[in-house]
Amino acid sequence: MEKTKELIIATKNKKKFKEIKEILKNFNLKIKIKSLLDYQNLPKIIEDGKSFKENAIKKAIKIAKFTRKLTLGEDSGIEVEALSGKPGVYSARFAGKNKDDLKNNLKLLKLLEGLPLKKRKACYVCAVALADKNGLISAKEGKCFGLIGFKMQGKYGFGYDPLFIIPKYKKTFAQLGPKIKHKISHRFRALKKIEKTLRDYFIINN
Repeated sequence: MEKTKELIIATKNKKKFKEIKEILKNFNLKIKIKSLLDYQNLPKIIEDGKSFKENAIKKAIKIAKFTRKLTLGEDSGIEVEALSGKPGVYSARFAGKNKDDLKNNLKLLKLLEGLPLKKRKACYVCAVALADKNGLISAKEGKCFGLIGFKMQGKYGFGYDPLFIIPKYKKTFAQLGPKIKHKISHRFRALKKIEKTLRDYFIINN
């Protein structure tokens, strides 16, 4: 009897988990996907890495060792050219320790006040890492380039999506919605890079 193919996504963020799950579903991997909300007494993960990739690797390895199952760690955020790459790894807590998308967006708008659109270049970055009980398997990064708008627009997504404009569409991620976002986003690009590794893993370890 074939054992169930399981992948743990090392996050408790429901919106992030939903997005990752939707992207992976489009890869037609036929695996069961769980989040950290399915587990209790988890080890504490301190996200103190200097890069998205460092944080993603840390999450993947720690949770894989705890669950003894294949785990995907993910870390992502936005880098704004006019702010020398900030908020970067501090994207989720840009406006303070408590994660608050609205406050983060408002702070970003305040810091960019008065700048024309051409000087509001930004890059969404996503790092993903795969690990199992034996350690790290692979780590990849995906990027999506755009501009920071002058006001929040759209109702989809989370994070900085209401401000992040894709020049090709002249709309924010929050306006475009998942159908388009999941084909061009930083998260899609990072996950696409590990798609083959995921497939191969389950073939070898079936």
